[in-house]
Amino acid sequence: MDSSVLRLVWDVVEETQIKDLLTLPDTALVKLLLQRISRKVLLSGEEVCLMYDYISARTWLIRDMADSRSSSQAA
Repeated sequence: MDSSVLRLVWDVVEETQIKDLLTLPDTALVKLLLQRISRKVLLSGEEVCLMYDYISARTWLIRDMADSRSSSQAA
């Protein structure tokens, strides 16, 4: 994956509602993010697999970032 695709992943994470990031099960969260990314760029089957693995390995980080965003919005 190139840097523009990685940037897109994190842009989509930032655009996604905090509630979804914090409450969806891991597989549903990964699927949601992949669907949103696929609406923005055309991905090959190989890229989808790579992105699935990339996002799956970082669900804890995604949730931690969402929790931080939630805390800062509540303050």
